[in-house]
Amino acid sequence: MALNPGPVNATPATNGSPRATGKCLVVFGTKGGVGKTVVATNLAVVLVNATKKPVCLVDLDMMATGDLAKMLGLNPLHTIVDLAPQLKKTKEPLLISLEGLTVAHASGVHVIQGLANPRQGNLLEPIVLQNLFQILKSRYEYVIVDAGKGLTDPLIASFDEANLILLIATPDIVSLYQTKWAMNIIESLLFPPGLVKAVLNRAESRGGVGSQDARLAMPCDVIGEIPSDGRAMGTAVNQGTPVVTMYAMSKVAEGFKRLAETLLDNPKLFLTHQDLPRRRQQAPDGAALAPTGLATGSARLYAPMEKAAEAERDDEIVLLKRRIHERLVEELDLKKVDLGMIGNQSHMQEMRERCQRVIANLLSRELGGIISSHEVRARLVKEIADEALGLGPLEELLDDETVTDILVNNKDQIYVERKGKLELTTKKFISDDQVRAVIERIVAPLGRRIDESNPMVDARLPDGSRVNAIIPPLSVKGPALSIRKFGHIHLDDGDLVQYRSLTPDMVQLIRASVIARKNIIISGGTGSGKTTMLNVISKFVPNNERILTLEDAAELRLTQTHWVSLEARPANVEGKGNVSIRDLFRNALRMRPDRIIIGECRGAETLDMLQAMNTGHEGSITTIHANSPKDVISRLDSMVLMSSIELPVRAIREMVASAVHLIIHTARLSDGSRKVFSISELVGLNSEGDIQMREIFMFKQTGVAPDGTVLGDFLPTGNQPSFLKELKIKDITIDETIFQKKPEERSVG
Repeated sequence: MALNPGPVNATPATNGSPRATGKCLVVFGTKGGVGKTVVATNLAVVLVNATKKPVCLVDLDMMATGDLAKMLGLNPLHTIVDLAPQLKKTKEPLLISLEGLTVAHASGVHVIQGLANPRQGNLLEPIVLQNLFQILKSRYEYVIVDAGKGLTDPLIASFDEANLILLIATPDIVSLYQTKWAMNIIESLLFPPGLVKAVLNRAESRGGVGSQDARLAMPCDVIGEIPSDGRAMGTAVNQGTPVVTMYAMSKVAEGFKRLAETLLDNPKLFLTHQDLPRRRQQAPDGAALAPTGLATGSARLYAPMEKAAEAERDDEIVLLKRRIHERLVEELDLKKVDLGMIGNQSHMQEMRERCQRVIANLLSRELGGIISSHEVRARLVKEIADEALGLGPLEELLDDETVTDILVNNKDQIYVERKGKLELTTKKFISDDQVRAVIERIVAPLGRRIDESNPMVDARLPDGSRVNAIIPPLSVKGPALSIRKFGHIHLDDGDLVQYRSLTPDMVQLIRASVIARKNIIISGGTGSGKTTMLNVISKFVPNNERILTLEDAAELRLTQTHWVSLEARPANVEGKGNVSIRDLFRNALRMRPDRIIIGECRGAETLDMLQAMNTGHEGSITTIHANSPKDVISRLDSMVLMSSIELPVRAIREMVASAVHLIIHTARLSDGSRKVFSISELVGLNSEGDIQMREIFMFKQTGVAPDGTVLGDFLPTGNQPSFLKELKIKDITIDETIFQKKPEERSVG
């Protein structure tokens, strides 16, 4: 729909013509993918809602032409190029009609598209845009320009007309580094630094730089943060609807509203012509500065490397990185960095900034014609800085949400686990010394050390990921490192049913057992999903109960309000200060718990747990490493004997039989999937002193599909739990038909 806007913000001038009093806001990003178009469109919609006046949105992205219109579900028939001849020749731009150029969105945003295709970029001469903005600022209170990432003539012309430039950045090292580069260029063109403010998009995204650190790294004031919400944003973009309209109550929508409020409440953010010494006015002899050379240069800077050439240069880049790293160690004397300062965030931020400056200078001397792309250079700076001060090639793997485990066998072999399957990556460390340095960076802030006298260590990354490291002489092929990543996505029983890890009938039994305060052990091998299962079934504990969780490394994430989380502590470098799970358990008994949940029983604390289960602390839950439900009994025997209390095996078995009610056994299958293989009830001892178990549900594998997917059935065995009558007395409902043996079941993968 075409629209010829009237003088929305017109102010009569002495000659009777409207005067340009509107504010021009240019949204600019230094790299693709930072979300500048999303910010521009949603900010425009919010400003319309706040001011009750139309806002003009101009698409001046020279490469992603038409993206803005698509994001709003519009299809402009005309572009600025169509009006360019008239705008170029006129002496009275305010009298030109924009009939047919603007397209109105239902929100009240009026959209103008710059080009029909990228080849028309040279037609948008500075005089054309100067006259167009004069018209728009006379008819709209706010004109928002969605600019591209390259420093082209149209972009710099829009800067000339801007009252405020919003520099969009994301919380990653590359984006933050490039914002500094962009500010240097803007200042070199004689634009005042106060003209530019920053907005941090996708703030607090998983694996990103923290908001506070990102603010410190930004070369200008940050006036807004837009939270990360990929699901809401992706859905809105795909449907051609602003996210502030489709998900008006979401956190990301609130972020845009706060940004708009900041702009409306602080009019001084927009520099006026009196505040703004234009760069053309500052040019020598009154001549205008010509940005053409810079624009041409930016095309060279952003020229993408061809894939074939990139592959051919891989070896050369590896050697280059090694040379840069060696010189970096010499120039910054990184070997003498105090490991105790690694935990000091501000110190490390300062060190990283200094490191990046030195790397950039070294690359400039070394590269020559090897790499012409600025973005590739920036990526190299990040990678080398990560290797020097961060976790090197592991940084990207830690950011990858699909990776659950990272396994470093040696400097040349880094494996990851995705969807339950191991795969070798192309990542490599520069040397064994670098692997050792990464290990030390992990353990040093925790007061731990690793050396020849203490060649093994367990630690935890700040995000909760578990780390185990071992070095020579114990590790023959060099330092080895294993990282079990902390899961940020919290699953529930519905997710496990959807993933076919168990059935709704099995969930019904487990939920009823938890509510009835039955003691439960979750067993399985390494990586079989025991902790995930523990997290899920812990959510069934009623919210009015006091829960204490005891873990070596805090991984449980309960939703209940009355929850106290306790974490064991290893000994310090002097061998003192160790607090074991057993110590925590004994203390927990004095904290008036309704439930005690132990992340994993692996030693003498097992005896304490069994005694507590038998003396009024019902409803306890824990996990145990075991290959089958029967193996759980043998493991319990062994761990009780580790308590240094001599008990006959029959006494231990009697204690186990009376304390433990259910064993839920999990397993990881050949296709990487994880399933509940068995739910069994302990029903007492037989005459020979062996514990009797009654299996209630089981998984029976029936085959393997051509794609490797394991096929099988979840089957009730026909056995009913002995506590069904107790459930009825406690008014806990459960469908007894779920235990009936069925002759045929549908195969599941």
